[in-house]
Amino acid sequence: MPPSGTDPMPSNPITAMEQSELRQKSLWVFGYGSLVWRPDFEFTSSKVGFIPGYSRKFWQGDTFHRGSPEMPGRVVTLQEDYQECTWGIAYEVRGDQIEASLQYLNIRESVLGGYITKLVKFYPQDEGEEGALLALVYIATPQNPGYLGPASEEDIAAQIVVSSGRTGHNIEYLLCLANFMHSYCPEVEDKHLFSIEEALMAILPWFYSADDPRAVFC
Repeated sequence: MPPSGTDPMPSNPITAMEQSELRQKSLWVFGYGSLVWRPDFEFTSSKVGFIPGYSRKFWQGDTFHRGSPEMPGRVVTLQEDYQECTWGIAYEVRGDQIEASLQYLNIRESVLGGYITKLVKFYPQDEGEEGALLALVYIATPQNPGYLGPASEEDIAAQIVVSSGRTGHNIEYLLCLANFMHSYCPEVEDKHLFSIEEALMAILPWFYSADDPRAVFC
């Protein structure tokens, strides 16, 4: 949970002026989905931590990276929830890295994923209030055409187990994200994520044999 007395930053879409100002300095980009294990852009440093005021949900459909138009996958977005926080990794980009990373992420997250950008307050792990910094985050809102919304953990797992896209299988996405949380944030209970992981592991043997490489991802 966030440190006592902290409030989430007002989350407004980043403006062109703000982007211009950020390019003059350094920029932090917060990842809470596939960015935690596969950023695929050059960065200067990274920190594990959390943003308050949001919970992570498998409520966004994916017809490119982890699914297809015929069989959309499920990937994560953020839901405003002032009682919760979301853990992930913030990446620092500087100089030419800023423009390159923003161009890449605009295609990966916005054009192909339907995500918008916001500035949020990020708290690095074990650094307290004094370590807080602003970070750019990509969020899929209910207004985008790929948004699927809530479903039971069992239904989400059933959709994930049969979905695959150009980046890989939806199973890989779920298990790598869960593995990150187990490895880097072992004291954090992400109930939504872990419930889907548990539901997936219960049905996985019905779809893939033990010697199928797709059944072992992370």
